[in-house]
Amino acid sequence: MRIGILTAGGDCPGINATIRGVCKTAINYYGMEVYGIHNGFRGLLDDEVTPLTETSLGGLLTMGGTVLGTSRVKPFRRGKASAPENTPAALMRTIQKHGLDCLVCIGGNGTQKTAAKLAETGINVVMIPKTIDNDVWGTDISFGFDSAVSIATEAIDRLHSTASSHQRVMVIEVMGHKAGWIALHSGMAGGGDIILLPELPFNIHNIGDVIIERLKKGKPYSIVVVAEGIPTLNGKKAAQYIAEEIEYETGFETRETVLGYIQRGGSPTAFDRTLATRMGGHATELIAQGKFGRMVSLQGDDIVSVPLADVAGKLKLVTPDNDLIVQGRRMGVCFG
Repeated sequence: MRIGILTAGGDCPGINATIRGVCKTAINYYGMEVYGIHNGFRGLLDDEVTPLTETSLGGLLTMGGTVLGTSRVKPFRRGKASAPENTPAALMRTIQKHGLDCLVCIGGNGTQKTAAKLAETGINVVMIPKTIDNDVWGTDISFGFDSAVSIATEAIDRLHSTASSHQRVMVIEVMGHKAGWIALHSGMAGGGDIILLPELPFNIHNIGDVIIERLKKGKPYSIVVVAEGIPTLNGKKAAQYIAEEIEYETGFETRETVLGYIQRGGSPTAFDRTLATRMGGHATELIAQGKFGRMVSLQGDDIVSVPLADVAGKLKLVTPDNDLIVQGRRMGVCFG
């Protein structure tokens, strides 16, 4: 068989390890041919397709980013920033030109939707979920998440010493537009005192009261972890808005830090490397078995797959009964 592989959407640690897992399994175990499609779905439109060999896979396991490049082109979108009307036909022409029997799509929620639509048109597709936000429905964890949480946790650890030395309130903003998984996990792992998520409402007056009560108990500094997607006023960034409101409510000196794209860069953690390797291998196994239109998934300790039609367009969000939230509240962590 001859398969094509592409990466779409935002970059994250572990993509290259996944490419390596797919290609090495396909070439060494199944005797397949593998073609790399550059710059996401745009590469299919522009016919940017090159063969991949085992030699070209060297060094990918630890490398951040994606050697195939990526883009946010959405072939089926219409209206503003849409692709040309003949986009689906152009995709098919490139697939047929190179004789691709299956397309492996590595991406997040947007890629998931596109992959599902490709499957509906009759193209053989297997998807592997990637996102630092961990918000892809149908899998317990997506690779990239553990790396992002580790980076954010280290940053929070470092803020503790500065906050303690200056007796300040430190607000750190981490990624997560609609899902607060990074804020929740890094906030708990880093000993955050207040953790604000897009999924949970918060009362700024209550946050101020919590910080004042901490001072009365002999705790002169506080760490506030916020997801970038929490609601703010006047279009302000999350960290800026919360820091200004805390200063207004309490009179305490407050500083904000925005972690930004640092969370998406660099080498993946050992966990993400092994998860990416396992997911890549399972995707190739699905292709060998002729099981298309599916997304690779981690459920418990097992790598399985779920139908794309069942997961496309859904988000996995933090719920109030999450065990980390329940335990955090028992320990006195404020969630708003």
